[in-house]
Amino acid sequence: MELLTPLLAPVLVFLGLALIFGLGLGWVSSRFKVDTDPVVDQIDQLLPQTQCAQCGYPGCRPYAEAIASGAADINQCPPGGETAINALADLLGLEAKALNPENGEDKPPTVAVIDEAVCIGCTLCIQACPVDAIVGATKQMHTVIAAECTGCDLCLPPCPVDCIEMVVLDKDLQAWRWPQPDRSQQPEAMQ
Repeated sequence: MELLTPLLAPVLVFLGLALIFGLGLGWVSSRFKVDTDPVVDQIDQLLPQTQCAQCGYPGCRPYAEAIASGAADINQCPPGGETAINALADLLGLEAKALNPENGEDKPPTVAVIDEAVCIGCTLCIQACPVDAIVGATKQMHTVIAAECTGCDLCLPPCPVDCIEMVVLDKDLQAWRWPQPDRSQQPEAMQ
């Protein structure tokens, strides 16, 4: 018991400080809580989260905010394609439009593949990847984590040896999606 007595005071002081700081942080987090717009959250959930910037915004969240504020149109997301445009139109009560050709074209899902024999390990592709799907080290070969790659093509321009190729994903059980129904053949009441 004599050995625990000198340790008891510092432990109690630290526990008291932890309790005071914990309560203070809890109060501050509830007092200064930042509320987000639920419409922006819903729009952001419909976007593909590729963070490719093809829409003209640095990522999917800023694009969602621009759509919600009326600063951007719903047809600027090439990775989302017609599926995302239709979902956004349904959510916002707007008429679906064709993909804006200034932002890109609707294409099948792709994934980056690095030719490791040609790769010089410059790390420029790693720096360009917005979702950290490329792994490797300086002056070592790099590889792509296919499950994380969004097919945004942002790794292609910085590669000095052109060792990256975009490959169309095979339709397997992991990548397959139900096709969207043809809206032109639906009755007026269903549209």
